[in-house]
Amino acid sequence: MNTDWNTNSISSGIPRLDQILGGLLIGDNVLWYDDSGNLAAAYYHRFIQESLAEKKPVIFVSFDRSLKNLFDRLGAMARDENLIVLDCFSHGKGKGIATFMKFLKDLPRPARDKVVCVEDPNNPDRFSEALYTLHGGLAGDVRLVFESLTGMQDVWGGEDAVLSFYTRSCPHLYELNTVAYWVLEKAAHSQRLRAHINQIAQVALELAVKRGTTTLKVIKAEGREPIRVQQPHRYQTRGETILFEGDRAEGTPEALGARIKQLRIKRGMSQAELAKQVGVTPSTISQVESNAIFPSIPGLLKMAEVLSVEAGYFFGGDQARQGQVVFPETQAASVRLENLAAHGASAKLLTPMDHDGKARPHLIEIPPQAVIPGHFLAHKGNELGYVLEGRLRIGFDETAHGAGRGDLIYLGNHAPREWANLEDKTARLLWIVVE
Repeated sequence: MNTDWNTNSISSGIPRLDQILGGLLIGDNVLWYDDSGNLAAAYYHRFIQESLAEKKPVIFVSFDRSLKNLFDRLGAMARDENLIVLDCFSHGKGKGIATFMKFLKDLPRPARDKVVCVEDPNNPDRFSEALYTLHGGLAGDVRLVFESLTGMQDVWGGEDAVLSFYTRSCPHLYELNTVAYWVLEKAAHSQRLRAHINQIAQVALELAVKRGTTTLKVIKAEGREPIRVQQPHRYQTRGETILFEGDRAEGTPEALGARIKQLRIKRGMSQAELAKQVGVTPSTISQVESNAIFPSIPGLLKMAEVLSVEAGYFFGGDQARQGQVVFPETQAASVRLENLAAHGASAKLLTPMDHDGKARPHLIEIPPQAVIPGHFLAHKGNELGYVLEGRLRIGFDETAHGAGRGDLIYLGNHAPREWANLEDKTARLLWIVVE
């Protein structure tokens, strides 16, 4: 496999897309033409997850969704300290209605501080000022997601204003070393606008669905040689997994990068953290996870040690583990879950890292008087917990519930807004995610 990988390349969060496209490059403006209006979300969610795992600041620009809707869709990502929401809905399509503003007012302070409301989003110049003021206060290579150019067009009253903003912004963002995703509904825009923005963007991709089959097509990719330009790549989505037609089976070498990445995320580690413990650069880990290169044998063994698995697991050699009935305490591994470490809380995965069962049991410990904003995980439903020791308060949008020793907690469709241990002793919680 080719190991000549641009040092400015980053991952989209989807190894197969990185292979098809030839990777994302710092400075890229990436157009996503969405044929049905709901296909691009899976791709920008993975991009946000990857960026946050690497501790990169992300600005999410929303013209179409209320804050409550947006927070529900983004889950735990919305409460990550590195994600900032530029809210153009509340005073745009939401017209400042109190119902929409109440959600922001009721957010815990840390999450509320990560929302920037644009008071006059109908004015492109005011919006630009808010965007670049926000960007100027962030360090490093900032990532941006413009959830809807179509929504901008609706608010600004036509495509000329959108084209003017985009024409100015793309070169500016390129010079600022950002990576920006721009999402638009293809049918909602004229051929004239599409031709202009295609010319300026570094990358353009088209997502379509026809007779139940979803496809991705590379229209343009400057500075790299993508696979099959202007020809469709068929794919399916399964939860957060995007599976392209022709992807190799689990046990093949091509699955190595995906398994390493899966374990790293499961462990709650960034690429930089894994790289440091293995003794390589973050770029090397990125290339391995994207299957651009294969690790050396010593490097692979060190990765297995750091990720608490047998090296054979990377190649599908885990069938014996699936029949295991008793899991000794020594096989439990510490993991870093959303929001816990910053508040002195800790978590252990009670099954081995290489166990692919349908349930993932964790032991959560929350120190005395700790208040944890958000939920431990990116909530997808079907989670339950049993309080082993102590007493907890679980806060939701409108309600709060107490749970003490011996109580069972069940989460369906909604994630908690806050966990609080208000007592003077550590609370211990058995938490199980059912997949």
